[in-house]
Amino acid sequence: VMVALRLFLPDSWTSDVSRLKRARVPVEHRTPRSKPEIALAEIDRATAANVRFGCVLADAGYGLSAPFRQGLTERGLAWAVGIPRHLKVYPVDVKLVWPITKVRGKPRKHHVPDVLSIAAEQMLASAKWKAVSWRSGTKGRLKARFAALRVRTADGPPQRIWDKGQQHLPGDEAWLIGEQRASGEKKYYLANLPAATDLRTLAATIKARWICEQAHQQLKEELGLDHFEGRSWQGLHRHALMTMIAYAFLQHRRLAHAGRKKKNQRTSASANHARRTSRHRRSHPSAAVSAVPILPKTNP
Repeated sequence: VMVALRLFLPDSWTSDVSRLKRARVPVEHRTPRSKPEIALAEIDRATAANVRFGCVLADAGYGLSAPFRQGLTERGLAWAVGIPRHLKVYPVDVKLVWPITKVRGKPRKHHVPDVLSIAAEQMLASAKWKAVSWRSGTKGRLKARFAALRVRTADGPPQRIWDKGQQHLPGDEAWLIGEQRASGEKKYYLANLPAATDLRTLAATIKARWICEQAHQQLKEELGLDHFEGRSWQGLHRHALMTMIAYAFLQHRRLAHAGRKKKNQRTSASANHARRTSRHRRSHPSAAVSAVPILPKTNP
């Protein structure tokens, strides 16, 4: 379910004070903030309200931001985010060494990595790709080819490395995951899940974001999230809140219906088993099995 939503204001808005006043944007929201900054603030707000959630999932628009990933890690949260194929990473066994220079001069004050960072796409080019199925869909099992390696993200402090100019030093250790879809398209992800995590769990975690994407699409297309035509900050957020409440109600009804359906299926299966058993009773009286009564259907 949706629990938080906040409008992103571009520079054309935050730089126009009169426009902000006319739209009655609260003072605390008039300063420029990136989408990853807004996301971290909303996560903090949800956490403060004792909202429980598992892994934080985000697309490459957020995964590209090193401060966003680092902010999630600092909060002790598990995360799995999309990244562009050119995002730089280091091998997991990279080491920091003192640079050796042929020119005399002042000694270097900072270590440098013993290898250069490379693009995520290049890092997984020679990896072993494996077909993985993560769940059942409406048309059968969902599957694709995946590969995963432990790496160090290239989002540490910037440092001049030899003649390569400014390079980011190795950051935290993480999973680099690649996905090759049936169309041949490849997608790349980073995740801070434990090193012992198996490939199927990594794939299932990444693909769980589809539920979020589907929910956002349903909010817009079926509940009118993007149909607002007002001109005020408060009006838009009230409209968004109403669509979120409607979605939560419909989700509650959907889950209740699914629960009743599963319960009826279990009851039907138990009844069929009992009927089969009663037709093939053993002659020994101690082995006789009594039929399981069918539970009455209730209307909640």
